[in-house]
Amino acid sequence: MTAKQEVRSLLQKLPNNCTLEDIQYHLYVIEKINRGLARIKKEGGIPHKEVKKRLAKWIVK
Repeated sequence: MTAKQEVRSLLQKLPNNCTLEDIQYHLYVIEKINRGLARIKKEGGIPHKEVKKRLAKWIVK
């Protein structure tokens, strides 16, 4: 999907009363997700077990 297509798709999903700030925020989030996915594709990810292990010290039960 091209950037222009992504913006069109986003605009169709947002409510008519959204602000320019709302649009900027959503574009920012989309870009961060795309960069993360590209990085995972290039460098690989962290296995689920390792993620759970790393997060265990931060999660309070």
